[in-house]
Amino acid sequence: MSSLSPMAWTADLGDGTYRNPVLNADWSDPDVVRVGDDFYLTASSFGRAPGLPLLHSRDLVNWTLIGHALDRLEPAEAFAVPRHDCGVWAPSIRHHDDRFWIFWGDPDHGIYQVNAPDIRGPWTRPHLVKPGKGLIDACPLWDDETGEAYLVHGWARSRSGIKNRLTGHRMRPDGTGLLDEGKVIVDGDTIPGWFTLEGPKLYRHDGWFWILAPAGGVETGWQGALRARDFFGPYEERVVLTQGRTAVNGPHQGGWVRTAGGEDWFLHFQQRGAYGRVVHLQPMRWSDEGWPVLGDDGEPVLVHRKPVLPEQAVSAPASDDDFPGGRYGPQWQWTANPGDGWTSPHSGDGLRLTCVRTARPIRTGDGHDLRRMPHVLTQRLPAAEFTAEVELRLDSEEPGARAGLAVLGDAYSWIGLERGDDGAVRLVHRFAEQTADGDRDAAHPRPAPLGTARLRIEVTEDARCRFHADTGDGFQPSGQVFAATPWRWVGALLGLFATAPPGRGHAGTATFTQFRTMA
Repeated sequence: MSSLSPMAWTADLGDGTYRNPVLNADWSDPDVVRVGDDFYLTASSFGRAPGLPLLHSRDLVNWTLIGHALDRLEPAEAFAVPRHDCGVWAPSIRHHDDRFWIFWGDPDHGIYQVNAPDIRGPWTRPHLVKPGKGLIDACPLWDDETGEAYLVHGWARSRSGIKNRLTGHRMRPDGTGLLDEGKVIVDGDTIPGWFTLEGPKLYRHDGWFWILAPAGGVETGWQGALRARDFFGPYEERVVLTQGRTAVNGPHQGGWVRTAGGEDWFLHFQQRGAYGRVVHLQPMRWSDEGWPVLGDDGEPVLVHRKPVLPEQAVSAPASDDDFPGGRYGPQWQWTANPGDGWTSPHSGDGLRLTCVRTARPIRTGDGHDLRRMPHVLTQRLPAAEFTAEVELRLDSEEPGARAGLAVLGDAYSWIGLERGDDGAVRLVHRFAEQTADGDRDAAHPRPAPLGTARLRIEVTEDARCRFHADTGDGFQPSGQVFAATPWRWVGALLGLFATAPPGRGHAGTATFTQFRTMA
């Protein structure tokens, strides 16, 4: 075991204040709802499964990951292979009629919803509310004043040729379908200086219909507020949060929530390159003109008093895992819908991954390209600076069988074990550039005589990754520094995998134990 300390990042400063980000990892496009004294947050999960993560808090600062609302993505055949930037985009979570509801847009298939009587389920299978290309960022509203239900969504130009517009519909109160063809209720092209209007969240407040929506792009944009007396408009707009004099670039896209005591707060993301979209908490108040004011008069806060809510134990979403009984925790997601037999449950601790056979020889082309493999188990980078460690044993006699620990993005690098043609197990370290069709050596292979290794990746600011391994003689550095990269919308990921060349029959397993992330 390592002597390093456990993860040290916490948003709760212990003196009645908090610091941003409150979620220092890639919880992209967050939305939040309060039910009683509890707050629940969900976020984009794109093509990973399970999807639609569910986080819980009682003070909006300390969060725990309690599960997922989506076991498998549908249509299932479309997500049998990795589609890293597709799938679940910008979900909205609501509570209505004693049920939790989550709506989202899949840019290739349409608008879906799932619902459940309890946050822990059981959740329904995805229901297609509106089919179509380019439909994204869906949000429902049940209007308690009139009994009407509505839906608003944005557009992805890459699929539809349309962007910078929000379309509104009347919706069936049971959330199963729409009652009209829809109408553009906000055209961003008519608002001077606005572009890439998307991510709408729909509310009713003080006699107005409100849409809180970002514009200006992921890295450099701002948060807008729009209001109208009638759902279909006309809407007037105002910018309510910008970077200003702060270092928080592109502060936008999130959700408003009101505490039981009447305080208003806004959770939103900040794009941070390979770390993805981290989540900030902003105080929110209403101006004399009735507009929301976020942060410090429209600029993000770095440190602020906590919400007036009951004290909660300091917490953050888990990243460590002992894999009890061979099961992995909710922090892990596959890069596609999981297949049968990828893991082997057992009575002890440790994750046994099956060495899944590839469709092509490992040493040719994309036969060993982690970006194209569905059987990679991943989790978010848990902080800006950290060390990840895991123990690996390769239990395969198959020549060419491999298993390892990876940093996975548009480019990737991994370190692990491989069974050679001569029967020996070696430590290998490989990498692939963004444009490469497969990986190649990042360091010379070296013997691993016990068939085991303790693997380590040290990540420093700017996501610079240094690889080490201990095969029985202490930790030794391996290869050059690797700069982690994101995908288009997704931050870099930590990954565990086991694979083998094409062939027949069972190719063995790889056992991972004591996965740790440390400061």
